[in-house]
Amino acid sequence: MPFAQSHYPFSISKEAFLKVFPADFVGEGIDQTRGWFYTLNVISTAVMGSEPYKNLIVNGLVMNEKGKKMSKKEKNYPDPMEVVNEHGADAVRLYMINSPVVKGENLDFSKSGVKGVVKDVFLPWINSVKFFVQHAAKWEDGNKQFFFDESMFMKNESGQVLDRWITSILQDLIAFFREQMSEYKLYTVVPKLVRFLDQLTNGYVRLNRPNFRGDNGEGIQYASLNVLFGVLLQISILLAPFTPFLTESLYQTLRAGLKPGPLNVDSIHFLRIPQAVQ
Repeated sequence: MPFAQSHYPFSISKEAFLKVFPADFVGEGIDQTRGWFYTLNVISTAVMGSEPYKNLIVNGLVMNEKGKKMSKKEKNYPDPMEVVNEHGADAVRLYMINSPVVKGENLDFSKSGVKGVVKDVFLPWINSVKFFVQHAAKWEDGNKQFFFDESMFMKNESGQVLDRWITSILQDLIAFFREQMSEYKLYTVVPKLVRFLDQLTNGYVRLNRPNFRGDNGEGIQYASLNVLFGVLLQISILLAPFTPFLTESLYQTLRAGLKPGPLNVDSIHFLRIPQAVQ
């Protein structure tokens, strides 16, 4: 890669090869610094006179809980399938990509760390969606139906401070996400996504309960519910590449509040990353 995947120069012309060269990125463990990465550069310099990739992603090594190399012979690590079956593949994935391993450093893998992702990140996030569903049902009260008003959400003209705060930091997050992901800086993006979920669940939802209950009138109640829906939808889209199964489940729950249109599709993975609105 990129030479081997195209079998260049034996099975493809130089013109066709240059359409995929250099590679957008390559990724491997830090142990390949003197192996594959070095070999790629030697071959590319000799054959093409340039580097073989535009971006290089290097991950660290995953060690056992005590910081020792994992060994099949010693069985000094938890069975991966047991961890997945107990906590879910998304929890394992988010635990690892929100760790030092994505910065080329070692990770001492711990089941308790995976459990912490479920307890501290997933459950509050899921409960926020349930919270929305419950309060939207109360707003409907049998004679109307909640539908998300995207234009109202994007204009961010609510007079409520908390509504404006959460939408403002979400737009900043979207801009940061697009910039950093375009530069393949995964290690900067995921911590901010997790931090935003904490601000959403432990800040906005808790402090804005009077508006969600309708204590300040039905108009403000709908506006705040609309903001909460929009935020839940957009943060789910941002997290979809990292937690594909959970975000799909949450999106299918939220679809009941979407009118037919570009946001109402069969899967969250068909949606594009939103553009930031300043």
